[in-house]
Amino acid sequence: MWFEIAIMALFFAVGHIYFGHWEERAPKWRKLLKLILFIGLTILITYYTGRTGFFIFLGIMLLLVLVVHAWWLPKNGINGWTGEPKEKYYELRGWKTKPQSDKK
Repeated sequence: MWFEIAIMALFFAVGHIYFGHWEERAPKWRKLLKLILFIGLTILITYYTGRTGFFIFLGIMLLLVLVVHAWWLPKNGINGWTGEPKEKYYELRGWKTKPQSDKK
């Protein structure tokens, strides 16, 4: 089971390094909770379905990410790779944009 946990942790590490700009305003506790939940799901899925079940789960999760970034975000006027325009992305996430005076 350690192998599957390592793969999930690696995905999170690489994701935060390369795609952390998508979660720039998310609270740290939420990021930590997300990691704990996915490690927990990894353990449960691997325990009950084995390595094959884990890789099916991982494939489904990657497919969902692809759908969101390649179809749903562009459909809402947001670049699925860069998250621009930032104002639209922040609005979609429910985050407040910075006041004009802070942009100086």
